[in-house]
This record gives sequence, C-alpha cells and structure tokens, in this order.
Amino acid sequence: MAAEIRLIPCLSDNYAVLLRDPTTDAVAVVDVPEEGPVLAALDAAGWTPTHILVTHHHTDHIAGVLALKDRFGATVIGPKAERDTIPGLDFAVVDGDPVAVGSLVGRVMETPGHTKGHVVFLFEEERLLFSGDTLFAMGCGRPFECPAPVLWESLLRLRALPDDIVVYCGHEYTLSNARFAASVEPGNAALAARLAEVEALRAAGTPTVPTTIGAEKATNPFLHADDPELAARIGLAGAAPGAVFTQLRELKNSFRG
Repeated sequence: MAAEIRLIPCLSDNYAVLLRDPTTDAVAVVDVPEEGPVLAALDAAGWTPTHILVTHHHTDHIAGVLALKDRFGATVIGPKAERDTIPGLDFAVVDGDPVAVGSLVGRVMETPGHTKGHVVFLFEEERLLFSGDTLFAMGCGRPFECPAPVLWESLLRLRALPDDIVVYCGHEYTLSNARFAASVEPGNAALAARLAEVEALRAAGTPTVPTTIGAEKATNPFLHADDPELAARIGLAGAAPGAVFTQLRELKNSFRG
C-alpha cells in the first residue's frame, strides 16, 4: 500500500506534513511549526504520531515539537549538527543514515546552506522528498548560516534526483518565487505556463505544494545557475555557477513582485 500524506498549513505560510505507513499505522510529522493545526489534522485523520522528523532548527519548524512529543511520546529525529538547538531530539542523524517510519525507510541527505546542519528526508521507494527550506517550488531558502555557494552545492544534490520524486517543502512561497523566476528567465515557456497555474491556485486559496524534481529542473532558476544564458542575462557571463547563484539569491532578496 502506498504511503499516505497530509499537508498542513501552519502559521502564515509554513507547512507541516504527515506521512503514514498504512501497513503499520506508524505516522511521522515532518517539522512542527505550531501544535494546533497538526493536532487538528491528526484528529481529523484518526492518526497518532510515532515520529517527528526535523529538517532544521529554525523556530518556525520546531515550535510545536516538544508539545507533540510530550502528548504522544513520538520519537524526534533531526540533524546531528543542530542537536543542541532542537528540543527533545532523540536521534541525531547524518548524511546517509536510514530513517524508518514503520515499513517506510528513507534516508537522510545533508543539505547545508539555509542552516549549517539542514537535512532533507528522501523516501526513494515512495518517491517522496521532504525538503524543508532547502528547495522550494521555483525557489530555495536564504543561505543564512553558510555562504551561498554551499547552498548551490546542496541544490545540485537534489537536482540529481529522478524527475518523478515528489517534493514537499516547508513554505508557501511559490507565487513570489514564480514571479521572480519569470523575471530572470522570460523565455522559459514551461515557467510561463506554471506561473499562470500558480496564480490560479493561489487565487482559489489552494496550496501549490507539492512539486516534483522534474518540475523544478524545468522552472526553478536556482537550479539553473550553471546555465550560460541565465548567467549572461544577469550580467555575469562566464562567471562560475556559485557566483551566479549568489547573485540570483541577492536579486530574489530584493525582488518585489
């Protein structure tokens, strides 16, 4: 039986995700921005969380972790590099470690950049990636704790994944991301079509998450920093991809669209 997923809007633009193994009834919550919406979603589904998977230590991803752990006794799993800043951490994981949610077995990928210890959780058999704030739909996180080229290298790891991997990210930033993407890749027909789709979804109040690795390869400019045409368009013809990525991130930081 296929894994079951529930996307949970939290705070102003965050997402938590529920991952259930129908074989064993094990349930993981991926990041807990706040307790209330997660409890409501669990109650509506009739599920009990057994695991909490944490991608990184920022408050808008961990604020509800301890409350959920105290209520249900769920096992908290998160990055070893951030073990001192994640409350209630039971298992500190590193790159390549397996993570089992019942019979669903994923693995940890270290993706530093947004934070020094950021990890994502890849469940290859289920074709699922929980990307936190490393990769967004048509965007990426800000490199708060590492130089921007470090985040570029992490994104290259995710770009190398198969196109059919379904990506659940940590925020609903897609409309702003899409408008920025269209401003730096105006000739990208796939991007133009996706922007129109995203505008319609958001006008209807519908989430734009999940996405896929294939969709991101086609429409996410932050995965195109090694494209000479994009480099030239932002005035960096011949520059190294890391420098192009750094400039793209700066442009997005100041974008108002």
